[in-house]
Amino acid sequence: MNIRLSLSGLAIWVGATIALRLGGQRLFHAGNTSGTLFVFLVSFPLMALIVRWICRRLPPEQWLRGAVSFALPSLLLDPFSSAFFPVVFPNMAPAVAGVFGGWVLWCCAGTLVGAIIPLSRRA
Repeated sequence: MNIRLSLSGLAIWVGATIALRLGGQRLFHAGNTSGTLFVFLVSFPLMALIVRWICRRLPPEQWLRGAVSFALPSLLLDPFSSAFFPVVFPNMAPAVAGVFGGWVLWCCAGTLVGAIIPLSRRA
């Protein structure tokens, strides 16, 4: 585990959680399929680019380990955000809790894919 990348992931998790607590109702709306698809579409490549930027100082063979370290805070903490969604995000409709959980997984997948793609080009 890379502590620096885990701390970076934790900092982004804290910032994103605060942002969603303050303005998440503008991002996720129950029944807004096109808006949800847009958020998902933007998030995946954005997370792939962020992890590439964050791992840029690591040797390419360590990028996947770095991406896991970076995503670990979200993977460990967002299940609680989802389980206690109305308490953590009182500004969002409880009906979007599933969308939130799916979005978190989608972002983590983007992070992992972003770390794998440079390695597969060299192989």
